[in-house]
Amino acid sequence: MTIYRSLLRLNCLSVLLVGFLVLLTLMSGLQVSDLFFNPFFSPNPTLALLTRTFQLLCSVPVIVCTFSYGLAKTIQLRFQENRFILFSALLTGGFLLNEIYRIHIYMVAVGIPKLGVCLLYAVVLFSYGWFFRLELQSTPYKILLAGLGLLFFAIGVDTLKLQNQILASLLEGVPKLFSEINIAFYYWYVCQCFVEKAVHKTVNSSVKI
Repeated sequence: MTIYRSLLRLNCLSVLLVGFLVLLTLMSGLQVSDLFFNPFFSPNPTLALLTRTFQLLCSVPVIVCTFSYGLAKTIQLRFQENRFILFSALLTGGFLLNEIYRIHIYMVAVGIPKLGVCLLYAVVLFSYGWFFRLELQSTPYKILLAGLGLLFFAIGVDTLKLQNQILASLLEGVPKLFSEINIAFYYWYVCQCFVEKAVHKTVNSSVKI
């Protein structure tokens, strides 16, 4: 059956990726067990609670956009807004990966200037906004802008390197958390409208036939 062939391919690909990571780890002089370090644990459940909450919120747009794209593609093969949802999933997925694996820190560590990394991310974000400006304008994009504004504010506070740790944590962490709350809500709403529109269009087409 097709689903089992797909599952077999997925597992084979996963085995190859794990094997590649094991070889890469051994070539780096590390142990294989280093790949399976347990996440940071503290007996105090409030430690890093909001950071983990932020990371969970970052996964919402990726999951919602990916599911919506797959569903819409199934019920309506050619739909004009499919690309917007697909690239939204890719963009938010890239942000999630960066947040979890701290890719920007590794880029700076290998010699890429921090300003260059920021410009790279800015170009990607601007390109997304430019190519999908019409689709964005048909949505409550002000919610997305508010979320991005809060995120940029948090990044700006981080670059200031404030001496007062409590003030720095609040000025960076709280806007960052609320930025993702707004962004997650925006994509949730947009994808809900997108799926409803695709379903209605499919139903109307079937009725006409």
